[in-house]
Amino acid sequence: MLELIKSAVNYILDLGATAMLPIILTIFGLILGQSLSKSFRAGLTVGIGFTGLNLVIGLLSDSVGTASQAMIERLGLNLDILDVGWPIGAAITFATPIAVLLIPVIFIFNIILLRYNMTKTMDVDLWNYWHLIFPGAMIYYATNSIWIAIICSLINAFVIFKLADWTAPAVEHFFGLPGISLPHGETVNFAPITYALNRLWDKIPGLNKIDINAKNLKDKLGLFGEPMMIGLILGIGMGFLAGYDSQAIIQLGIQMSAVMILMPRMVALLMEGLAPIADAAKSFIQKRFPGKKVYIGLDAAVVTAHPAIITVALIMVPITIFLAAVLPYNRLLPFADLAVLPFTVIWSVAASKGNIFRGLLNAIVSLCLVLFIATNLGALTTTMAHAVGFAFPEGATMISGIDMSSHLTLWIMLKLIDPTNVPAFAAGIIGLLLYGGLWYWVRNDIKKQFPESENN
Repeated sequence: MLELIKSAVNYILDLGATAMLPIILTIFGLILGQSLSKSFRAGLTVGIGFTGLNLVIGLLSDSVGTASQAMIERLGLNLDILDVGWPIGAAITFATPIAVLLIPVIFIFNIILLRYNMTKTMDVDLWNYWHLIFPGAMIYYATNSIWIAIICSLINAFVIFKLADWTAPAVEHFFGLPGISLPHGETVNFAPITYALNRLWDKIPGLNKIDINAKNLKDKLGLFGEPMMIGLILGIGMGFLAGYDSQAIIQLGIQMSAVMILMPRMVALLMEGLAPIADAAKSFIQKRFPGKKVYIGLDAAVVTAHPAIITVALIMVPITIFLAAVLPYNRLLPFADLAVLPFTVIWSVAASKGNIFRGLLNAIVSLCLVLFIATNLGALTTTMAHAVGFAFPEGATMISGIDMSSHLTLWIMLKLIDPTNVPAFAAGIIGLLLYGGLWYWVRNDIKKQFPESENN
C-alpha cells in the first residue's frame, strides 16, 4: 500500500506544477460549479502562465548564478559549507523516508484545519510541499523518531498556514492578487520579523522619511526610473562586480532588463487564469458557508515579479556575498541560491509597502539570520544528505543553502526537541519568545496598512 501511495505521489510530482495545475484547477472549478470549458480554460491559462514564469526565473537564475560565482572567485572566499541550492534541497527532502508519509498527512491536516475554521488557506501548491516536509525530515534525522518528526511537521504547517492567512491581505492589496495566500515556509516565516523591523525604522528620525519606491523613481528619474532601465543598470553593475568583459556586461544588463519586463507579464497571464477560479471559490463558500473566507495557497513565485522585489534582490546579491565574507560566525559559501533571492526578500519589501530603501534594510537583517542558521544547521543538513545518498560536489564536505536555511520555525523546533541539551533548549525558548512576541506586536500592522481588508 505504501509503495502504491509513493508511486502515485511521485507520478504527480514528476509531472510538475505546469502540467498538473491545469488538471487540478479544472477539477476544482467543476467542484465549484463552473462549466467544463471555463474551468479548463482557466486551468490551462494558469499552466501557461507558470511555464512562462519558470522560463523567466530560469533566465534570472542562470544569469545571476554565473555572475555570483565570478564575484565569489574574485573575492577568493573559502568557506566550508557549500550552498547547493533549493533544487538539491528539494530532491534530498523528497528522498527521505518520511516524505511519502508527510505529503498526504499534511494535505489531510490542511483540510481538517479548513473544516474547523482554524485556517483560511487551502494549499494547492503540492510541488512546494517540500518546504513543509523539510522541517520534519530534519527533525527525523535529529531524533530518529518518526512520531516526533510528524508532530513537529504538523505544528510547523499550522504556523505557516496561519502566517499565510495573516499576510493574505497584503498579497491582495499590495501585490494585487485577491483570494490568494502564500504558505511558502521559507518566505512567509520572515513576515513577523520584517514587519517588526518596519516599526523600528518608523521610530528612527531621518530614516523614517526616506521613501524610495518604483513609482517615485519613475516620476523623478523618468526613463531611468522605469523597470527596464533599473534592470539594465543593476545588470551592468553586477557584471562589473563580477569582472566581466564589456560584451558580457552588456548582455547581463539586457537579460536583467528583460526579467524586469517579462516577469510581471507572465504573472498577469497567470492571474488571468486564477481570477475565474477565485471568483467561483468565493461564490461557492459564500453560498454554503456565509461569512467564511478561503484563500488559495500558491507558490510565492507569483509575487516575485514586483519591480521593488527584483530590484532589492539584485542589489542583495553582492551584499549577501559581502556579508558571508565579513560575518564572524558565518561558514556558508553563498552560491546556487543567490539566484532565488527574489523569494527571500518578498516580505522584506512587502512589509515596507514597496519602499526599496527599507526593503534593503529588512533584507540585510534577514540574510544575517539566514547565514547564522545555515552555519548552525550545516552539520545536520549534511547528515540528511549523506543518509539519502546525495553525491557531494568535488571538494565539498558540508552543504546547506540560503533557501534551506530560511526556515526560522525549524531552527526553533530543533532547539526545543531536546530539553537535556540545556544551551540549545534555552536558545529555543528565547527564539520562540522573541518570534512569538514580535508576531504579537505586529499582529494588526497589515490591517493598519490596508484598512479596507478583512484581516485575521
